Amino acid sequence: MKCMEHDEHDILMTGEKRQEGSRIMEQKVYNVMKGAGAANIAVGVISIVVGMATGILLIVTGAKLIAGKSKILF
Repeated sequence: MKCMEHDEHDILMTGEKRQEGSRIMEQKVYNVMKGAGAANIAVGVISIVVGMATGILLIVTGAKLIAGKSKILF
C-alpha cells in the first residue's frame, strides 16, 4: 500500500511541477511580449518625429526655392 501511495504522491508532485513550469513559461512569454510592445511604441514615436522633421524641412526648402525663383536665370 505504501508503494501505491508513494506513486500517487509522485504523480501529484510532477503535476505541480508542470504547473509551476507552465507559469514560468507564461511569465517569459509576457516579458517578451512586453519588450516587443515597448520596442514597437519606441519605433513608432521615432518614425513620427523623423517624418515631421523631414516634412518641415521639405516645406522650408520648397518655400525658399519659390521665394528665390525670380533670381534664377536660364
